[in-house]
Amino acid sequence: MSFYRWDGEDLLLDVHLQPKASRDEFAGLHGERLKIRLTAPPVEGKANAHLLAFLGKAFGVPKSTVVLESGELNRQKRVRIPRPTQLPAELGITARSH
Repeated sequence: MSFYRWDGEDLLLDVHLQPKASRDEFAGLHGERLKIRLTAPPVEGKANAHLLAFLGKAFGVPKSTVVLESGELNRQKRVRIPRPTQLPAELGITARSH
């Protein structure tokens, strides 16, 4: 799995975003990135805000702490999730080894 890596206690995700989907979900891999489908439209930052909230909920952190590091105006994004308290089983992300 190459769509994620650990940076200290933070999880970095490489994401391919598909806005205006029928539902919010993780949708497997898109090349080297995790594909995420969201219902939000790609206008005025709505899809980005929705993405951060979706990932915050999925990884058990406040959405305000999830950071969009790159790809603000692009479908290819990098997201930083600080100290996730849970890892969605369907993603197969292994916990950070200490």
